Amino acid sequence: MARTFTLEEAQSRMPQVRAITEPVFGLAESLAQEIQEAETAKDEARAEALQERLQDLVQSWSDAMRDLGADVKGLWLVDFDSGDGYWCWAWPEAELDHWHSYEAGFRGRMPVDEKPDHAHN
Repeated sequence: MARTFTLEEAQSRMPQVRAITEPVFGLAESLAQEIQEAETAKDEARAEALQERLQDLVQSWSDAMRDLGADVKGLWLVDFDSGDGYWCWAWPEAELDHWHSYEAGFRGRMPVDEKPDHAHN
């Protein structure tokens, strides 16, 4: 069963989430640029090797986020189960200060202080 987090518990993990995500995001951007350059140069072998490195990098980031108790919902997007929805964070946000219901997903994000029953969490 998935663990649920209070807002404070989820926020307490954010320094680690950001510390892991920031360098990985930078490296992923660099690899994506190298892939584009290799594809432009028609160097399929290099582009494929770089693509594999990028996939491995994203997988290691995803694994690290799961180790912190987060659900990976997309590239550089993590949620922490609140019991009635998710505390939601996306790179490069400085803080974890959004929530959405299970049904609404990312498009239904709202500031934490607008969350229904916020006073109880």
